[in-house]
Amino acid sequence: MDSFPPDSGVDCGPMASPSIDTSKGSDSSEATGLRKPVTIRTLRRMVDSGEAFPCLTAYDALTAGWLQQAGIPVLLVGDTAAEVILGLPATIHAPLDFMITLTAAVKRGAPNCWVIGDMPFLSYQVSEAEAIRNGGRFLVEGRADAVKLEVDAAFVPVVTRMAQAGIPVIAHIGSRPQHVGRHGGYYSDGRRADDAYRLIDEARAFEEAGAVMILVEAVPEEVAAAIVDAVDVPVIGCGAGASCHGQIVVTHDLTGMTEWQPPFAQPIEAVGESLVRVAGVWADRVRRRAHGEHPYRMIEGESERLAQPSDSDDGTS
Repeated sequence: MDSFPPDSGVDCGPMASPSIDTSKGSDSSEATGLRKPVTIRTLRRMVDSGEAFPCLTAYDALTAGWLQQAGIPVLLVGDTAAEVILGLPATIHAPLDFMITLTAAVKRGAPNCWVIGDMPFLSYQVSEAEAIRNGGRFLVEGRADAVKLEVDAAFVPVVTRMAQAGIPVIAHIGSRPQHVGRHGGYYSDGRRADDAYRLIDEARAFEEAGAVMILVEAVPEEVAAAIVDAVDVPVIGCGAGASCHGQIVVTHDLTGMTEWQPPFAQPIEAVGESLVRVAGVWADRVRRRAHGEHPYRMIEGESERLAQPSDSDDGTS
């Protein structure tokens, strides 16, 4: 999953789940929080009841804690961390150990959220054995609840073996940011009927292989709807229309922290502008030495002692 440049056209039940307090309504600005851990069973119950679930990216414990407090059940530690955290030009530059470390941090910050570790470029493509080993590291070291792989039909055996090893796998199909080099940039998938049929077949194949969820990115809405109808596992959409069971976007896009945002993830708050304002106020206080009353005081009598010449100041050498 990724944030996409302008004009690219892409990015990336009646009862509420007992783990999620939705009593204040979906438009409430008051944080509701998660009362107990979200599991894949929680998400399946939400799918069965027709309740869409929100997902957001997170890369640190502090932000993850706030998102848990907001009642976001699913957090993705995306390889977009390469861009928004490390300042690198593309998601393929995300280091494996770095991603595992961030995933563990997010889970510590939001222990009740269902946390997905995004397996970075070349962490699962080389061999099935490496895929299992690295996926296992996300579960054990990164404390992830599931891992996500950008895949096509060629990776069905990999997903099968990982599922057999006990690793909950999310199959990411459609537009795959780790493959942008092959396409000369970000792209939308499924715009032709043949491509749509291919994506539907891939979704079915990955469900049969043992994937616990499908993530579909940057496809026409009717294609995503057909995928939802074709499988029995939850489907998360990223720029795939409203038919998907869950929706994922990059948190930095929603908060206006990125320079541009995809059309389906427009900023809700201008947090970037707020940060500029806060930093500007702080800079002005520093320049004027207007910090307010200093909070620390010397012990009574010690200030006078400090003002007296010490033995080392008697002029002797």
